[in-house]
Amino acid sequence: MRIGAIEAGGTKFICGIGDESGRIEDQISFPTRHPDLTMPQVIDYFQDKGAEAIGIGSFGPIDIRLDSPTYGYVTTTPKPGWANYDLLGTLKQVFSVPFGWDTDVNAAVYGEVKWGAAQGLSNCLYITVGTGIGVGVYAEGRLVHGLVHPEGGHVLTRRHPEDDFSGVCPYHGDCLEGMAAGPAIEARWGKKGHELPAEHKAWEMEAFYIAQSITQAILLLSPHKIILGGGVMQQPQLYPLIREAVRQNLNGYVSSSTIQNHMDEYITAPGLGQQAGLCGALALGLTAMSNQISTI
Repeated sequence: MRIGAIEAGGTKFICGIGDESGRIEDQISFPTRHPDLTMPQVIDYFQDKGAEAIGIGSFGPIDIRLDSPTYGYVTTTPKPGWANYDLLGTLKQVFSVPFGWDTDVNAAVYGEVKWGAAQGLSNCLYITVGTGIGVGVYAEGRLVHGLVHPEGGHVLTRRHPEDDFSGVCPYHGDCLEGMAAGPAIEARWGKKGHELPAEHKAWEMEAFYIAQSITQAILLLSPHKIILGGGVMQQPQLYPLIREAVRQNLNGYVSSSTIQNHMDEYITAPGLGQQAGLCGALALGLTAMSNQISTI
């Protein structure tokens, strides 16, 4: 079985082909430019791959409502050329196969449930901290959708007592993404995150904001595990800072031995590493194929 996978990120697209076990056989990546330049590259990649289904995990916001006339569209993104763009429909014009369609971060959490750090769990979260911040929610054995889809990167935050930064989110200013995504780090400190030393004040401040969102998620959704991915989380010093900040935020209120004694396992890195999003897209494609077969 050959399943196509597309991790459509705001910075780069990753396309791959894999099988039902989650093994990626081949992949390619290229920068996310205007759709008139990017989508032909996507189509060209899959032309000779023999994909029986294709899963897409896309940057958003996107329309995932099956009964919507704009199902499959990227909607209110500020990324030039992509607002109200029919990404799914563009591919359907070329490939007559089942398609899975969801957010990039929902794809990542799905990949971790299928083949990564969340195998066997019915409730978990994936938070990606990179160019933007997104939250994928898997609850009661399924991906969570609703009026639109979770937009946990834009929750409001308490301000760090030493932080007078105004935030970079074009919609909300100082929401979580506006204060803690990669562009916020660069705008606040004048350097990209990977250029800052491990002992820099930036990381304590970063942990302060990320820990707030995790604390809220624990209190609201009570997930079995929280997985942190994305480019910013490539800084290993962040994990212990975040875990300690969450512990302080909860202040003993949540009575769970997992949180009290196994925080390093509860808040953790992706089991699939940098492949979580692509593997998750593969899982979306596999599910789309299974759903089609079950209705025949």
